Amino acid sequence: MSNMVEIRWHGRGGQGAKTASLLLADAAFNTGKYVQGFPEYGPERMGAPITAFNRISDTRCLLHCNIYEPDYVVVVDPTLLTAVDVTSGLKRNGAILINSSKSPEELRHLLAGYEGAVYTIDAGKISEEELGKNFPNTPMLGAVVKVSGIIPEDRFITDMEQSMHHKFANKTSVIEGNMNALRRSMQEVKGL
Repeated sequence: MSNMVEIRWHGRGGQGAKTASLLLADAAFNTGKYVQGFPEYGPERMGAPITAFNRISDTRCLLHCNIYEPDYVVVVDPTLLTAVDVTSGLKRNGAILINSSKSPEELRHLLAGYEGAVYTIDAGKISEEELGKNFPNTPMLGAVVKVSGIIPEDRFITDMEQSMHHKFANKTSVIEGNMNALRRSMQEVKGL
């Protein structure tokens, strides 16, 4: 399937990589795409490395397995760059998006010779400033939409705002913080 985009998320338990992959699947579904969003479970615990996946396509997807050759890799926790082979199978014409205050050039040497596009976003800083806590998944979600172009940005923002109002109906500060984090992350991605 040449129109399918596959995304692999690397994070640690409790950082929201699974949640972000499911939110991306919901947003893509709302634009008429066929989607899959799922985690890989093992002996997960808070702080342990986890992997989550997305498949997004214009046609029905009949694959039901992990993603071994992703178009995009999202690294929610930068300590995984030296702990896990995050670039394994990553397509050269794809991209890797890393949660880091460093520039893409500063991190390239940690990417096992990967020669494709590298992007960074300081998701920790954005979430601290907008949400008051380090929840990097929301900024990473906005950044991957920006980098991949998989969903029109304005449609994504509208869909996420509706989703946040439904989920946090009585917590307007949470809605506002998450929406600000999404918007900022789409503007602050380094490497574009």
